[in-house]
Amino acid sequence: MRILLVEDDCHLAASLAEALTAQRYTVDIAYDGEGAWQQMAALPYDLMLMDVTLPQMDGLSLCQRMRSQGLQSPVLMLTARDTRQDKIAGLDAGADAYMVKPFDLAELIAQIRALLRRGQASHPDTLTWGALRLNPYTYDVTYQDTPLRLTPKEFAILELLIRHGRRVLSRHFILESLWPLADPPGEETVKAHLKTLRQKLRQAGAPRPFIETVHGLGYRLMGMD
Repeated sequence: MRILLVEDDCHLAASLAEALTAQRYTVDIAYDGEGAWQQMAALPYDLMLMDVTLPQMDGLSLCQRMRSQGLQSPVLMLTARDTRQDKIAGLDAGADAYMVKPFDLAELIAQIRALLRRGQASHPDTLTWGALRLNPYTYDVTYQDTPLRLTPKEFAILELLIRHGRRVLSRHFILESLWPLADPPGEETVKAHLKTLRQKLRQAGAPRPFIETVHGLGYRLMGMD
């Protein structure tokens, strides 16, 4: 899941990004409203976490602009102003939820999970591919009922592959989907993660070509026919 964090307080932004990354989210940061809008136009996000008071374009205007352009990703507003009128203004602008600073981090993460579940309501809780079962919310992965112990990035790559089925995913696409824009690693990092992911799948009983390499193009899951 990819989150855009829009917060002009650099220290708070770094702290929140670290906490969310620890929860296996991919987090991009924008420090003003215009920069956030440019990132929204460039990449799809599963959730927007934004402060109300921002330079260049405030959070309310940014949220209104999103909704007017048909962007329906959940929006969680953060603000230091705790009045009924402020909450109404945020919700009227198109926000899905509203939290007041200072907030409890555990409560914030729980609210994010709830909004993401709501946004994925039409999707099944468990993703399957043959004998493979992956739950994006509990982070459980099994192959023929054998649990797999995956790193966060291995889990994210496997989830991405399942969600795209037989579509071939390039290393660049995987990097763009799962690593922050600010400091992406080289494509060899994807290759290294795939190597260990394949080893763990084989140890659980999956066939050797479970993740296929399409030479010169990228990777996809093997056919189930």
